[in-house]
Amino acid sequence: MAQDGPFGPAAPTGATGHVLPRCYRHPERETGVGCSRCGRPICPECMIDAAVGFQCPECVRGPEARAQARAQVPTTRFGGRLTGDGALVTKALIGVNLAVFLLAAYLYKPLADDWVLRSRVLRGGARYGVADGEYYRLLTATFLHTAPLHVASNMLALWWVGPNLERVLGRLRFLALYLVSGLAGSALVYLVSGSDAASLGASGAIFGLFGATVVLFRAAKQPLGPVVALIVFNLVITFSFPGIDWRAHVGGLVAGLLTGIGLMYAPRANRNLVQAGTVLLVLAVVVGMVLVENARLGV
Repeated sequence: MAQDGPFGPAAPTGATGHVLPRCYRHPERETGVGCSRCGRPICPECMIDAAVGFQCPECVRGPEARAQARAQVPTTRFGGRLTGDGALVTKALIGVNLAVFLLAAYLYKPLADDWVLRSRVLRGGARYGVADGEYYRLLTATFLHTAPLHVASNMLALWWVGPNLERVLGRLRFLALYLVSGLAGSALVYLVSGSDAASLGASGAIFGLFGATVVLFRAAKQPLGPVVALIVFNLVITFSFPGIDWRAHVGGLVAGLLTGIGLMYAPRANRNLVQAGTVLLVLAVVVGMVLVENARLGV
């Protein structure tokens, strides 16, 4: 008579002398297949396809297997998840900018006054806007535009550079880059002229994407000439025409360069930590600029 095996009773010895173990979940079923991870005998009903052989339900549900599955999720070169639509966030940002423009320009015009980056300190001590604690304007102003040409030019630039960055960085990292660049541009506006500041537009965020594109071309060992020429051309326009806020452009550009370096040159071993730390560091600089100007204004 055959002896019981470690995972259940063995099948009776046949005429050939071979003994087949029984499935650990279905003792009445003989099987010649074992789990490639733990060795348990498994019948066809319990077999789950694995990278090598089959695994039992317990191993597939275990924390180690789940961690391995997460590690096998395909990612981009810089740690973002590969997705079917590599321009989803870019499209969403364009949609939000266009919707806010239509709302503020034609449907609810007071929104422009409520969201524009404005900061004033009057001689009598009265404060308005950011100087009065309305810090949300640093962000909301980046979604406002003055005219159809203004929003069209910014959205066209976003569509030119956004999808490429989004595909290599992943959605979350790309969105963080866009927002922190816009905030940095607004913070520099406030720092330079907080006592009488007025600014709006997505240009700071767009210039941040320009800066990150320089870092991407450098990391990919691509010629920097085209993107540098694009930035120089836009900077010439920035300083040549009145009414264009150079502070938002320069602030966004520098923030995009620094954030891009942290996102794309982070060591693989601690990539997520370094990338998150870079974004937080740039945000800390934004907060620092606001606090410095608050102290100067005595608010």
